[in-house]
Amino acid sequence: MSYELLGGRVLASDFGSSVSVWGALITVFMIALSIGYLLGGTLSTRRASFRDLGAILVLQAVTTFLSLVISESILDWIFAHMDDVRYGALTAAALLFFVPTVISGMVSPYAVRLLVTDVRESGRYAGKLLFVSTFGSAAGTIVTSFYLVLWFEVNEIIYGLTAISIAVGLAAMTKKPALAV
Repeated sequence: MSYELLGGRVLASDFGSSVSVWGALITVFMIALSIGYLLGGTLSTRRASFRDLGAILVLQAVTTFLSLVISESILDWIFAHMDDVRYGALTAAALLFFVPTVISGMVSPYAVRLLVTDVRESGRYAGKLLFVSTFGSAAGTIVTSFYLVLWFEVNEIIYGLTAISIAVGLAAMTKKPALAV
């Protein structure tokens, strides 16, 4: 959620922050997450491991970092070539945020697969993971919007988020953590 919220700030520099810009951003994130959920669930049925979950987190961080690095060029090009702000914002959101968000969406279903050892307990684990995920998203949204944007530049916050994803991903890749959900 922090990334989505900050994505609005990234797009605002060229496209403003109208309802249509936010609509484009939210649409891209929702479609990307839904595809990520599907891919993560499918991938988890093959050979689920903490190492692979860590690799997904690192890949998400790398693609987020790369999208930030190219964002100014992409935004400038789209702004210069698209007259309609709505479609410009939609194109920019898709080019900058789609891939990292698809990969991010893969994490939850993959994590459910790692947590579930007994099919009869799958609903309980899925519910707990979704609770933690949604609560974490809410906390990240409030911390980002109330505090982090006051203390740091948008790019610095996104760099920090990518660093956290890389650290968690590397930890998962190198060691099988004991998850107590």
